[in-house]
Amino acid sequence: MIKEVLVVEGKMDVAAIHKAVEADCIITGGFSLQEWTLANIDQAYKKRGIIILTDPDSAGERIRKFLAKRFPEAKHAFVPRDEATANDDIGVEQASPASIRKALAKVRTPDWNPVPVFSSTDLITAGLSGTAEASGRRAWLGAVLGIGCANAKTFLLRLNHYGVTRQEFEDALQLLHATGRGESL
Repeated sequence: MIKEVLVVEGKMDVAAIHKAVEADCIITGGFSLQEWTLANIDQAYKKRGIIILTDPDSAGERIRKFLAKRFPEAKHAFVPRDEATANDDIGVEQASPASIRKALAKVRTPDWNPVPVFSSTDLITAGLSGTAEASGRRAWLGAVLGIGCANAKTFLLRLNHYGVTRQEFEDALQLLHATGRGESL
C-alpha cells in the first residue's frame, strides 16, 4: 500500500491505478475542482501526503500546476505520453499497470530551495531546445528522468526543482544517444 494518496483526474484513472498498485485515490473531476474535493486533498496532504498523477496532456498539466501551487510539498509522478496513449485518447487510464508502477517508482518532490544546476544553455547544447527534434527529445528524456514531458521552459524548471543531478542528466543523455535518438547532435 502506498502511504501517500494519489490525486488523479477521473474514475477510470483510479481503476487503472488499482490494477497496478494498492493505493488510495482522490478524483479531481477535471479542472472543475469542487471545494469539497480541495478539502479532501488538503486533509490527505496534511495527514499522509499526496502524489499528483495527472494525465500527460495540457488539461492534466493545468491541474498539476494549480495543485502544485496550492500544495507545494506534494510529490509528482508522470506517466510518459507515449505510454498513456491508446484508442486516440491520452490519460492515466490508458497506461499499463507496468507504466503506472514505473511512474510511481520515479516520484519527484519539488525542492524548496532549488539549486540552478541547469541552464537554458544546457538544453540547447543537448538538443532539447531550439531544434525540430527538441520536443521529442525532451519527452523521451523526461520519461527516463521521471519529470514528464514539457516545453523547454517548464522542462528546465523541473530539472532544477525536482532534484535531477548532473550525473542523472548526463546518463540519460548517453542513453538517448545510445538508442539512436541523439543522432541529430
